Amino acid sequence: MTYTVGFRKRSNVAVLTTEVPTANHALAVIATVEQSVGKLDFIRSPQEGDIGIEMLRLLAKEEAKGMSQTPI
Repeated sequence: MTYTVGFRKRSNVAVLTTEVPTANHALAVIATVEQSVGKLDFIRSPQEGDIGIEMLRLLAKEEAKGMSQTPI
């Protein structure tokens, strides 16, 4: 499932977006944005629509479980 993360740079009013392939990638992007670039604006997925950070964390845990159960 893909996720779109929208954020604002500290000195800019425009919302920038990036698309990532997994919830774990989205969490990494959000951590970077909050530490250095600016402020989180939204998290969105095609299946879930707009979601919050807590829901994203739950989805990341589910993805991790699914990946650990997938045979190589």
